[in-house]
Amino acid sequence: MLLFETVREMGHEQILFCHGKNPDIRAIIAIHDTTLGPAMGATRLFPYISEEAALQDALRLSRGMTYKAACANIPAGGGKAVIIANPENKTDDLLRAYGRFVDSLNGRFITGQDVNITPQDVRTIAKETKYVVGVSEKSGGPAPITSLGVFLGIKAAVEFRWGTKNLEGLKVAVQGLGNVGKNLCRHLHEHGIKLFVTDVDAAKAEEVRQLFDATVVAPDEIYSLDVDIFAPCAMGGILNSHTIPFLQAPIIAGAANNQLGNEQLHSQLLTRKGILYCPDYVINAGGLINVYNEMIGYDEEKAFKQVHNIYDTLLAIFNIAKQQEVTTNDAAKRLAEDRIRSVKQSNSKEIAA
Repeated sequence: MLLFETVREMGHEQILFCHGKNPDIRAIIAIHDTTLGPAMGATRLFPYISEEAALQDALRLSRGMTYKAACANIPAGGGKAVIIANPENKTDDLLRAYGRFVDSLNGRFITGQDVNITPQDVRTIAKETKYVVGVSEKSGGPAPITSLGVFLGIKAAVEFRWGTKNLEGLKVAVQGLGNVGKNLCRHLHEHGIKLFVTDVDAAKAEEVRQLFDATVVAPDEIYSLDVDIFAPCAMGGILNSHTIPFLQAPIIAGAANNQLGNEQLHSQLLTRKGILYCPDYVINAGGLINVYNEMIGYDEEKAFKQVHNIYDTLLAIFNIAKQQEVTTNDAAKRLAEDRIRSVKQSNSKEIAA
């Protein structure tokens, strides 16, 4: 991997490699773009197979946060941090050491909770820095608003695809039944949608079966179901050369991050199959909207009004893709980059004046 060349191509402003001996810490903080505001991005702790894999994850996720904030019209930039460690080796000393690295950036990077980082861990990090969100979950956490955003995205996709606002009778396959996936199932069930669900945790699948009359299938079966919508709500990279040939759903709309194994290759494969793909960083922006509002002083009415913009933003992206004959993934990037460019030009004019 050509480090500086990769960073230049992806457009990052700053990469901070965090290293310490006591405690032993290896972490990477990636700041992609701060044109719209300080870089926001959660911290995940994961035993990456290599340092290169960790860096690639941080680079890609931080760039996605830039696009996510821009598409959601949130005045924030894109960042992400990864701590390379086994969850069982996580200690308060490790988290506090990491917090000191975050603090050294003086607010250019604001972080929160992601994979293997709990709300209590966030409070431990906050002992060393004020640049952290989610210390107290004033809004009940990000899952309810994230799932609402995904549900609104599904409504937008259905309207664009079939020209109707009525969801009753549709069939949706939901992969992953964590807090977001389970809340999404509730929204869908309340609107008369037939659910097919799967999760590696059989207890979660059974709970959703009982709550929402869902049909439980094996994890490998979820891709090939004859359904109207496939909603990936688990891990990233699940839309790839192996799974896409099995897909029958004409719409993909789910909460998982980084759903495309390869953004260019696999978004084009989906388009060639006639599948309408809802870019993940647009449809799952509810979590960012939630933490941003927690940071500035939580106003539930304002936060829920902002999450409803996901519906209109996705319709705009679908129309850009249709008019310009590009993938929805490329259309979302163009929308985000146009908004960032507009702010840069506006800032330049202010400086010149």
